[in-house]
Parts: sequence; structure tokens; C-alpha cells
Amino acid sequence: MNPIKDKRITLGVTGSIACYKAADLASKLTQAGALVDVILTESATYFVQPITFQSVTGRKAFVDKDMWSDQGHVQHIGLGHNTNLVVLAPLTANTMAKLAHGIADNLLTVTALAATCPVLIAPAMDGGMYTHPATQTNLQVLKGRGAVVIGPESGRFASGMVGLGRMSEPPVILGHIRHTLAQGGPLAGKKVVVTAGGTREPLDPVRFLTNRSSGKQGYALAQAALDLGATVTLVSTPTGLPLPHGAEVIQVDTADDMLAAVLAQTADADVLLMAAAVADFKAAAVSDHKIKKSDKVASLKLTRAPDILMAVGERKQQTGYPRLTVGFAAESENLLENAAAKLAAKSLDLITANDITAPDAGFSVETNRVTLLYPDGRQEKLPLQDKAEVAEQILDRVIQLMTNKDD
Repeated sequence: MNPIKDKRITLGVTGSIACYKAADLASKLTQAGALVDVILTESATYFVQPITFQSVTGRKAFVDKDMWSDQGHVQHIGLGHNTNLVVLAPLTANTMAKLAHGIADNLLTVTALAATCPVLIAPAMDGGMYTHPATQTNLQVLKGRGAVVIGPESGRFASGMVGLGRMSEPPVILGHIRHTLAQGGPLAGKKVVVTAGGTREPLDPVRFLTNRSSGKQGYALAQAALDLGATVTLVSTPTGLPLPHGAEVIQVDTADDMLAAVLAQTADADVLLMAAAVADFKAAAVSDHKIKKSDKVASLKLTRAPDILMAVGERKQQTGYPRLTVGFAAESENLLENAAAKLAAKSLDLITANDITAPDAGFSVETNRVTLLYPDGRQEKLPLQDKAEVAEQILDRVIQLMTNKDD
């Protein structure tokens, strides 16, 4: 499901101090399984040498003199046509202007002009160069031709000035690349709603009831759905995790907040992946002021929080949406029995059960060991694996179930 794996990516590097970030990006792309061909402009070689990129990609890094080698007359055609994506990072104001006006006076610009694949650009320039009218005009020209623009960010420049123009960080660019390459996947045209994190039920302006959910499995599910080309809405409580690029993120706190968001987002959704750990109980009354020790509270009165999956199931019976509902059961005892009961009671198409008492699975850790239960009584036990791999397995089963429904 990794949309980057085995893809050929041409990375164009122009003369900016942000070249050091390009080396990191090339390394990350290679680690993700891409075949990365790097082209450096002459100015870029003043900041970083081709050997740096060759070391992290294991492939030749090209410079202008390669235009005049024994393959020079077709080098740009090979690089431009035999690639899945052209990424220009960092892209200086000078090279941006050349691309906007069709000037092809070096290997990078002639390759970009010959390319027939999507183009991503990550501008990087100092001072007021990015906001200058000439740069903005050139940027609009490239956008009009379909270029995907990443950043730039605000911050401090090498000159000491502060403003808009810093190149986005490699993980951000990697997210854009991943999302672009995922388009047209097996879930293209499908809307997937994912919930993640643990809800927080207030007691007073300071305290709240919550649980140990980290949100990692939900975020992994959102990324896996994006990698398959789906349109993804992530309904999440605060987790501190990096947001998966390409997902619409709706931040919520309480079970009531999540209920409202889920019902709104699944009204036309194909799939709901209910991975969030939603509170079963909330305070019967929330104090307007901080509860003091001197108040000597002897007991805390609780009431039931809304059952989101039950509400979704009732609406699904009336409208047919979401078309597919996947639940999650985190249990400390009678795992399969409790999961099977939840599967039946809430009319789910699939439920993922995991034992939260296991030290290497469940909350907060990077791995999970789950069992998938189906309405027909089938059970499928998956081995201990990374949560990203668990997410891929679940989405694979979702595709199978969706196919069966369509048939």
C-alpha cells in the first residue's frame, strides 16, 4: 500500500541554503522505497556536492555537465519521461522564473520542461523575495499549469531576516509526495471517516475524565486510507501526533462532540473506521469552577456518554450510510466474547479486537496484535506487527468487503 515504493522520482535541487534539507528528503524518499534521480543546478553545487545525494540514494546525481556527455542529447528526455513525479525542492526565485517563462538553459529546467508527470514545487528564498509581485506572478503561472505548491513557511532566514520564504520541512514534503502518488488508488472516489484518540469528559474548568488511547492506530488507519486514494476525514481528539497530509481533520474533545462530527461526516460516507476510544461515562454535572480540596467531594456522579456506533447503526438502517462500518474493541478480559457481542449489537461489518493487557499491543505502544471478527462468525487472528501494518491489513479487508457489497 506504500504509494512511494518503486516509484521513480526526479528531485531537482537549486541554489539555496535549504539544499541540506533536500539531502534529507532524498534519503527519506529512498528509505520509503523510491528510486530517486537528483539533478543539481550549478548554484546548488556551491551548497552541497553530488556525492552527498549519491551516498543517500545509491544512484548517480546529475549536474549540468551531464547534458554534454555521450548521452546528453537525450538525458533530459530520459529523466523527464521515465519518472512518476518531479519534485523541485528547494526551488529558488530564479529557477521559478525560468520555469514560468519556459526557459530551459540547464539540465534541470530542460528536464522539467520535458516532463509529462505531476510536478511539486517547494519554494525557498530569502527576505521579501517570495512576496515580491514578480515571484507571486510566476507562482500563479505554475499553479495554473497544475504544479502542486508546498509551503513556504515563515521563520528566520540565513540573512537574519524573518518572514515568509523558508522551505517546508522534509516530512511535510514527503506527505505531499505520498498523497500525490496515491491518487487513483483502489479507494479513489470513496469517502472514509476515521476516528482517533480518547475523548475527554470535563469535570470542571481544569480536570477531565479520559483514557490511555494515544490515537496511533487511528492515525495509521487514516494514512492507510489516504495511501489507497480515498478522501479521508479524520475526527480526532488532541493527540500531538503529526497530521496525515491530505486528510480533512476535525478536532473534538468530548463524546458528544465526536457524535455530532461523526453523524455529520458519515451522512454520505462509504466507510467509517471507529478507532477512537470513546468514554462510556461522563460527569452528570460539570462544575463552573475548579473543585477545591476543601470542598470535600465524597463521590462523583456519572451518567452514560452517547453510544456513537449505536447512533450510526440506527441512522444506517434508515439511509444506508455509511455503507461499511468497522468497530474496535479494546478489552481487558473475555476479548472475543465481548467483541462478538459488540459486533452483533451495533450491526457492524467488521470489528477489530485487541487485548489491552498485553504489554506489546494496545495503548501507547507502536505495535498491535488484533483479531478480526466478521458477522458470519469468521475470526482472523493477525500476528504482532506495527500499527501501520495493522492498518494496511484492515484496509485490505475493507476493500474486499466493499467489493462484495458492490457485487
